Formats: sequence, structure tokens, C-alpha cells
Amino acid sequence: MNPDLNRLHPYPFERLAELKAGINPPDLNHIPLSIGEPKHPSPDFVLQILNQSVDKVGQYPLTKGMPELRQAMASWLQQRFSLADGSIDAEKNILPVNGTREALFAFAQAVIDRSQNPLVLMPNPFYQIYEGAAFLAGAQPRFYNTTRETNYLPDFDSIAESDWQACQLLFICTPGNPTGAVIGKQQLKALIEKAEKYDFIIASDECYSEIYFDENNPPPGLLQAAYEMGNTNFKRCVVFHSLSKRSNLPGLRSGFVAGDAEIMQAFLKYRTYHGSAMPGHHQLASISAWNDEQHVIDNRIKYQQKFNSVLEILSPVLDVKLPDAGFYLWAHTPINDTDFAKKLFATQNVTVLPGRYLSRTAEGINPGEGHVRMALVASAEETVEAANRIHKFINSI
Repeated sequence: MNPDLNRLHPYPFERLAELKAGINPPDLNHIPLSIGEPKHPSPDFVLQILNQSVDKVGQYPLTKGMPELRQAMASWLQQRFSLADGSIDAEKNILPVNGTREALFAFAQAVIDRSQNPLVLMPNPFYQIYEGAAFLAGAQPRFYNTTRETNYLPDFDSIAESDWQACQLLFICTPGNPTGAVIGKQQLKALIEKAEKYDFIIASDECYSEIYFDENNPPPGLLQAAYEMGNTNFKRCVVFHSLSKRSNLPGLRSGFVAGDAEIMQAFLKYRTYHGSAMPGHHQLASISAWNDEQHVIDNRIKYQQKFNSVLEILSPVLDVKLPDAGFYLWAHTPINDTDFAKKLFATQNVTVLPGRYLSRTAEGINPGEGHVRMALVASAEETVEAANRIHKFINSI
């Protein structure tokens, strides 16, 4: 067996199941706020195309995807991030993938040179795929903390020179999971300058970029920052986008990777052997989703309304505020975060995820401790009911 498999940590939801084991919650409907799986309805027009094109299962799909799909993705990127027409070459700069989770993991396997004792830098707290991808690529993960003191944004200037020199790949997540913090364009540009100086790749996980609260101020993206600073070839810059959160299509497993053409060419070679082509009927359904913005706007409004309602209920009793973007609340708990989650489930049948399950001890601290992640993905009614139960629970401790 691959010995690097032994380096993998239990997934957060395995630990959560252990925490809840043996507890008999009250006879209330269970409301899970622990998993970031959107529960809003999937767009009808996408489902119709999916049903109408199911005969595509009789054909092998291309790893590179249909030209029409790549063009829809490229056009969306250009429109969303204010890039010039033609700046994203659908032949060279973009690849469809079966969701960003699969792509983030595979990307590290393709780009890491394990013979050079590589480091992979990643945020802390973080999406655990980053860590697992580093381990299985033969690299060592190195965490940079995002804490309350920095408004949950990374402080790249605090990273040691030796770490930058050994870094081959840096993961960023903006808007962040679990914090919702958005990295601004100036910080993205400074990071691109570091990538040029130290010769590493930036992998920007932007799968929450379409859930935000100010229609006039959408989160910026890495390719947008690169283009504005004259890096029109997107050298060393790669972004990951998905329909899971944007379009409430998590089961479609549809997303894309875009950026530096040389890196995309190498990643396509890896994926050809990996055998991970998106099914043809999923590609056709995805084209319709990327070409439509109204359902995305409607989806954002639902989240905006839920956040307003929930924060009105929780703000008086819990240290929590509206995030920059995304659909998570990253709440500071009045007691130990695992105790908070365990007792909340035991008394209110509401599940949240302890923050320490999403982070590692680095620089002497675990930045997830004392926090819980709440995913506001359920219906408005259920989400408000969960907030009321949490309010009641906090008043009882």
C-alpha cells in the first residue's frame, strides 16, 4: 500500500460522528448545519437538459470536454471577473472537471515535484482536501493561520523566507471556507509577485465566489488580479470554480480549472490518464447553467435573507457577524467548541461542526478552537428554527 495513505487524518465528519455517538437527542426534527451541501432547488432548466440528453451515456466523453462547454466557462469567467473578450482561450486556458474537490486533489498530484522536498502552503482553518492532496503528492503541508486578529485573512508577510523558497504550490480559498473572508485584489497582486519571485503555483479555490451580500461588490478573483497587473498569460495562476454552490447542483459534479496555459496542458495530460472525463449529459446541462445568471442572482437573494434573519436571532447571544461572502457562519463559541457542538445536538438536535476539526495546530495555536461552522444551506424556515434553538441553548449554558 502507498505509505502516504497513513499520513491522512480522519475527515471532519468522521470525527463529528464520533462526537455524537451514543447521544439520544430530543424528539425534534434534526437540522444539520454541519455540511456545506446546498438545499435550495436545482434550476429546472438545467434538470430538463440533463433529462433530455441522458442518451449521451452511450458515448465516451472527451477529457478536455466539449468546445461549447469550455467556451461557456471562458465567457462566464470573462464577464464575471471583468476580463477582456478573448483573454481566456477556451482551447488553452480552461479544463472541465468533476467538481472542485476532485480537481484540487488531482492538481497537486500533477504539479508537485516530490524529488525536491516540496512544501505546499495552505490556510488554517482549511478544506481538508488541500492537506490530503499534499500528503499523497509526497509533499509536506505548511499552514498559515487565519485568525480573528487578522479578520480571518492570511498574513503572507509573516511566512518565513525558507518556506517561500521550498514552496511549490500555495492554496488559497477566497471566499474562505469556513471563515467567509475575501482576499482583496491588492493582496492577490502581492501574492502573485511572490509567486514570480519564488517560482511557485497559486491554486485559488473560488467555489464560493457567487454567494455574497453586496451586488455592487462581488469578490475579486485571482485571474482578475493577474490581468490587472499585466500578467495577461496568468503565469503561475490557476483558479477552481464549480456549479455546486453557484447553481445548487452539488450532485452534478461539474466545475472547471482555468489559468496558465502551460500548467493546463500538463494537467490535461495527467487527467487523460486519470480517466476523469465529465459525462456528456452533465456537460450539456453545465453549458446551460454557466450561460444563465438570473438563477444565481435569485439564489443569492435567498442566502441574503437567511443571513439577515439568523443574525438578528443570534447576534444578541453569540459572537458572530456577517461574513464577507459564502454561506457559512464562523461563530466564536462561549464554551469549548466540541462541547458546544455536542451539547447543542444533545439538547436541540441541531448539528454544527467544531472549528478545531477544520484546522491544525500551527505556530503554537489551533485557530479553529473556540469556533463552530454553521452552513446556512437549509430552507429559510429550517434555518430560522435552528437559530432559535441555538439561541435557546446558549441561554441555558
